Amino acid sequence: MKTSGKYNNGQIVSEQKRDTLTYYHENGEIKAQGKCVDDLFQGKWVFYKKEGYLWTEGHFKDNQKHGKWTRYKADGSIEKEETFEDGKKVK
Repeated sequence: MKTSGKYNNGQIVSEQKRDTLTYYHENGEIKAQGKCVDDLFQGKWVFYKKEGYLWTEGHFKDNQKHGKWTRYKADGSIEKEETFEDGKKVK
């Protein structure tokens, strides 16, 4: 396990266990989590608001958005959907 930095309250900013990288909000709730291989974001990532609800989910390919990305409202309904290819939004 590898950790990176701490907030003023002592909460760690991020940690990596094998291929899973997790970022935390200052309150200890998960901020973002996904696969990181050779310092590159890969595959599915999920992002959470500090209140704990799912905010965004999508996929990366070599640190670039790739595939469908969905952003949610606090009530769980979809706020926005976009599709990316190699980091560029597909119209």
